[in-house]
Amino acid sequence: MEYNDKGRKKTRRGAIEKPDGMTEVLLHACCAPCSSAIVEWMLANGVRPTIFYYNPNIYPREEYEMRKEESKRHAEKLGIRWIDGDYDHERWLADISGLEDEPERGGRCLHCFRLRLTTTALQAQRLGIRHFATTLASSRWKSLEQISQAGEAAAAAVATAAAPVTFWAQNWRKGGLQDRRNQLLREYAFYNQQYCGCEFSMRGRKNN
Repeated sequence: MEYNDKGRKKTRRGAIEKPDGMTEVLLHACCAPCSSAIVEWMLANGVRPTIFYYNPNIYPREEYEMRKEESKRHAEKLGIRWIDGDYDHERWLADISGLEDEPERGGRCLHCFRLRLTTTALQAQRLGIRHFATTLASSRWKSLEQISQAGEAAAAAVATAAAPVTFWAQNWRKGGLQDRRNQLLREYAFYNQQYCGCEFSMRGRKNN
């Protein structure tokens, strides 16, 4: 369904399609600005999201805490469940060792997506939530192909017959959500970060 500026469905079929019968989802959120319009669309279209804030890539710790508190504030304002994932940046650095010099949208990003989405898939499984998705797919700086690949791999690695989990691969840039994101950013006065999150993306930003 396409989306208008109040989060309601338009009559023309289009950009955003939810899986049949889905009423809840575990939404991996990278930040409040990126999740705001997505969450609004979900609530307006019969999907109850649980926010999972899991981003051990973010550097420095102060940046992580600012983004975390904004995500939590947003969820509390809407009355939706919010779960804090562990922050272990040193372990994340060890996990991506050897990929530090990869460019943005390169092998480091793909590996990072796999790590974060596999943890998200496990969390969804523990909660008994069949579907999971990520706000990473709302960023124009990220590769949708990489995100989909990472999400599908995460679901395949975690799912069992007794506890299936499915990745909701959706391009969250469409359906008017990008414009709505910018509106909500102003309405909530969100802190709006200027780089992806890790020190390597920060380096790339400074070089631009």
